[in-house]
Amino acid sequence: MDSKRNKKTALVMVAVMATMFGLAYASFPLYKLFCQITGYGGTPQIAADFSEYVGDRIIKVRFNADVAPNLPWIFKPLQKEIEVKVGENKMAFFMAENKSDRPIKGMATYNVTPDKAGYYFNKVQCFCFDEQILQPYEKVEMPVSFYIDPEIEGDIDADDVKTVTLSYTFFESKE
Repeated sequence: MDSKRNKKTALVMVAVMATMFGLAYASFPLYKLFCQITGYGGTPQIAADFSEYVGDRIIKVRFNADVAPNLPWIFKPLQKEIEVKVGENKMAFFMAENKSDRPIKGMATYNVTPDKAGYYFNKVQCFCFDEQILQPYEKVEMPVSFYIDPEIEGDIDADDVKTVTLSYTFFESKE
């Protein structure tokens, strides 16, 4: 009887551990998907097309650029900030330069602050959607086109949003 009980307990424990491992493995992709859908954590939305309505409200968009410590790139915005009317289609440029003697593939992560603005910040095209390969000592300009959804004008919780910061961090992509 004890050996039957021990086997049953062992099977339950293995099942619990397998479930926990599966949930841990799936948590990052599920969290990323959740953030992309809801704008949670300052994750900007990805739009298929530009806005057709341009409102009167003006929001200042600041740009920030960082690189991971192990990536020998220079990465910076070519403009510090721009003013944008909600719904207005805008384009900003960033510069990246590979300071090494080997080709390097990089991928940019991004977010928007304040977090509540992430739901309204829409990227139409961005260098951050794809991996970027820079040849040795290559220097490139990379655009991002975006707009701030006019629906922000009707959100009383976002009335205090006067400035939005779009931040990128480049990491070396090993794949």
